[in-house]
Amino acid sequence: MSEVILGDCLENLKNMKSNSIDMIYLDPPFFTQRTQKGIMKNTEKTLEFSDSWKSINEYLDYIKVRLIEMKRVLKNTGSIFLHCDKIASHYLRVLLDEVFGFTNFQSEIIWSYKRWSNSKKGLLNSHQNIYFYSKSKNFKFNTIYTDYSATTNIDQILQQRKRDENGKCIYKRNEEGKIVLDNEKKGVPLSDVWEIPFLNPKAKERVGYPTQKPILLLERIIEISTDEDDIVLDPFCGSGTTLVASKLLNRKFIGIDMSKDAIEITNSRLENPIKTESELLNKGIEKYQNKSENEISILKAIGAIPVQRNTGIDGFILNKENNQNIAIKIQKNTEGLYEAQKKLVAASKVKECNYKVLIKTHDSLTQQQNLFNDESVKDIIVLDTYENILQNSIKKQL
Repeated sequence: MSEVILGDCLENLKNMKSNSIDMIYLDPPFFTQRTQKGIMKNTEKTLEFSDSWKSINEYLDYIKVRLIEMKRVLKNTGSIFLHCDKIASHYLRVLLDEVFGFTNFQSEIIWSYKRWSNSKKGLLNSHQNIYFYSKSKNFKFNTIYTDYSATTNIDQILQQRKRDENGKCIYKRNEEGKIVLDNEKKGVPLSDVWEIPFLNPKAKERVGYPTQKPILLLERIIEISTDEDDIVLDPFCGSGTTLVASKLLNRKFIGIDMSKDAIEITNSRLENPIKTESELLNKGIEKYQNKSENEISILKAIGAIPVQRNTGIDGFILNKENNQNIAIKIQKNTEGLYEAQKKLVAASKVKECNYKVLIKTHDSLTQQQNLFNDESVKDIIVLDTYENILQNSIKKQL
């Protein structure tokens, strides 16, 4: 059943049987009014497609006729996920209400990610929208459970409750008077905000397609809305991410695109599927944050930007006027003063810092003596910081 088709999705949708598709994901043009460009990986070949329209009405007409056909081919138990961003999302939401019915709206999924940009005035764009609609109320949905928050009292969550004669919620107890445990608790159901990293330029799965999405994102959509051997349709398949994710999850798939380059890339990826794992998702964000609250407070007190996962530098102070970079290190409880200084020297050399500041938390005579005998650490400013030192006095010393 799986196939990749070159052509306009509208014409191909018209040739499909009604009620034959289990789930549709589409990442159509976003109405950016520009040409999207990229460079095919390991080649110099330019990949591009036009996303320019005469008017918003022309764009919406283009999407609407295709949505009507998508609804026809979708099974009554099926769902559709339309991917868009802030440019035309409000228009597309109304269009989906019109075609699928506002009562069949299920969720607005927010795909949240971190990206660096100083391109314009205003808030940084760091999310996109995915509208989730079903064809009927009898749609297929597989609940995914996530971990409880670190602030959740797990012992209370896992204990059954009931209402007493006054309607008050109390713990349920057995005949022996012991609290009854709730074995049905599996975690927190997946929310509609998904923090999945954007593909970085060096990601192994990146192929150079200008609007490529991560496989992890499509896998999650496929997992909540389909079962194995179900048929997934992507009418704007682009670089084929939906199809690759479907193949990895043992789903059948149909992909359609008007670009020969897109079809070529898709077929190549299907022959050799590559998925970039996210260390952030696997380990959790807390694994990337190794600063204590006290250390963060000290760094903020002196106007430093905290740095994670660097044993030699805990923060930077930037002086843009003089183009100076000041490296800050806070001595750890497990480090001697001399050891802490050596780490700061090594890390600062790599980062080409103009100045180095060590905030001392404890001392020893032997290490102090070694410190003054080592020429390599002579240019480090050492500050004493204990609980009785005021924050403004630290600033004054700097």
